[in-house]
Formats: sequence, structure tokens, C-alpha cells
Amino acid sequence: MKWIKGFLINLQFFTSIPIPIALPMDQGHLRHAIKTFPILGLFQGLLYALILFLLTEWSPFSALAIAFLLWLLTIVITGGIHLDGWMDASDAYFSYQSTEKRLEIMSDPRTGAFGVLSVLVLLSSRFLFIYEIIERVNLVSYLLIALIPFFSKLVMGMLLLTVPSAKDKGLAIMFQQAAKPSSLAAYPFYIVICIALLTFLDLYLIVLALILNLVALGCYFVIRAKVRRWFGGITGDVVGASVEGTEILLWMTVWLLHYFVMG
Repeated sequence: MKWIKGFLINLQFFTSIPIPIALPMDQGHLRHAIKTFPILGLFQGLLYALILFLLTEWSPFSALAIAFLLWLLTIVITGGIHLDGWMDASDAYFSYQSTEKRLEIMSDPRTGAFGVLSVLVLLSSRFLFIYEIIERVNLVSYLLIALIPFFSKLVMGMLLLTVPSAKDKGLAIMFQQAAKPSSLAAYPFYIVICIALLTFLDLYLIVLALILNLVALGCYFVIRAKVRRWFGGITGDVVGASVEGTEILLWMTVWLLHYFVMG
């Protein structure tokens, strides 16, 4: 039951899907929320893939229109929570100030020029990748798209549990205080289960899924190595920026796979 409530907590926090019930926010339930981060990501990814399939196969819309609708869904479904972190972290990083000043900038509710520019680059890049993937879409494309948020949420959980917090308050420290080292134990099993399920479809898919896994792990190690120097540790904004950064690189990877591997 705690696993279900943990998943519902994630839906309330990280999506715009209405969950009209009061959920317990004690450490036990937050711990299970962390354990179900990847399930949340897979849920989002399957939703993207399903909507794309329905639009591609059952609607009269052009590839451009379908790309726009899917692109818009990736923004609406999260309620912009991670984009907000991307903009705040961009403003702080490109200020080239001290760590303390960067934390102050991230706490400022106003958005600066670097935040606006960075989100424009991020969203326009995502639209390009989605559009060109849709122009070459096949059954494998849907599976790869479903894995993008799955791996980004894996990275989110790993960062929260392995990088110290830069502040003593906020969303990140709330989840960290509820976490235990064992909270990450379920993550490898999620990957193994996904890979095992893909073997029933095609061994070729395993290679492609492993490529996405390697890109996500690369993002994790780079972010982990840099955030302590840039920001003094993890904050809610940094976590949000990490999710967006990981996802854009995964979208780019799927885009490149369609060009050079999937034909």
C-alpha cells in the first residue's frame, strides 16, 4: 500500500495530473515515493508513446502538428516544475558568481535573461528531435520514447540520494531526510525487468535500451561531479534542471539512433 501511495505522491508533486486525495507526507511514504521515481517516469513515457501512437495511426494530423502536440504534452504533464528548475539553475550557473551568490539567484523568484534563453534552446531542441523522430517513427520509436522519462527519473533519484544538499530547507532536503541507502536498491531491478521484457520483443531493442541507459548514467556521473563545485550540492532547482538536461540528451540520442542505427 505504501508503494501505491508513494507513486501517488509523485503524481501530486511532479505532474499536473489531479490527485484529489490527501496523502500522508511522513518519511515512510516519502521513502516509497523515492523508490517509485522510475515508475513515475515509465508512466509518463508510456503516456507519451500512447498519445503519439494514437495521433500517428488514428488522426489526420501532419507530422508537424503531431510533433507540436507531443512536445506540448511533455510540458503540460509535468506542470513545468522541472523547467522552472532549469531556468533558475541556468540563471545561477551563467552568473559566474560564488556558490553562495548562485544559491541566492536560484532562490530569487524572478527569471533572468539566461534562464529565458536557456529554456528557449532546451524547448526548441526538444521540438526538433521530436519532429524528426516522428518523421521516421516505427514501433521501436515508441518503446524508446517510453524509456526517456524512465531513465531521467532514475537519475533524479540517484542524485537525491548520493549528492549532499546545498540548503537546509526545500523539496530536495525533504526527500533526502526521508531517504535511506536501501531506497536505491530497487532501481537496478527496474532496469533488469525492463531489459527482460524487451527480450520477448527483440534482442535488437536491448542494445538500444542499453545505449539510453549508458547516456543516462553518463549524465548522472557528470552532474554528480559538477553540482557540488557549481552550487555546493543538490537543491530542488538543480534536481529539476538535471531531469531536463538528462531528458534532452536522451531525446537527442533517440533522434541520432533513428539516423545512424535504425535507418
